[in-house]
Amino acid sequence: MESTEESFFDKAMARYESGVEACELIKDFESITATAPNQSAGWTCLAWLQLLCNKNEEALRSARKAVKLNRQDPQARINLSLALLETNSKGVREHIEFLQKALFVVPDLKKELQNSIEDGLKRKPDWQALKKIKNWLEF
Repeated sequence: MESTEESFFDKAMARYESGVEACELIKDFESITATAPNQSAGWTCLAWLQLLCNKNEEALRSARKAVKLNRQDPQARINLSLALLETNSKGVREHIEFLQKALFVVPDLKKELQNSIEDGLKRKPDWQALKKIKNWLEF
């Protein structure tokens, strides 16, 4: 990824972290994924934003792309699990089992994923699918 793309990604992430509404950032991440279609982080972020904005079918496509590009990314797996749950699709167990194994092998991931889940529940307090995943991961 070129430095201009990294800068745009970093600015969009900073806006998200400062509390900008998720739906306002979707266009930014659509541009990021159009410019750098093989960068999994852009797809992972786009899927998360789409999930927060109840664009579940779009999130499913974005999350699948993110996992395809980086099968080891735990956040991409959480997003795909959420999108599968939200669209009543099959295949959630595979991703939850991957996450459980990853947390066992790399315990440092726990805090990062807990922070992500807390952020999601802060932005979308009644997010039942995320509550299920939180419970399955025993956070």
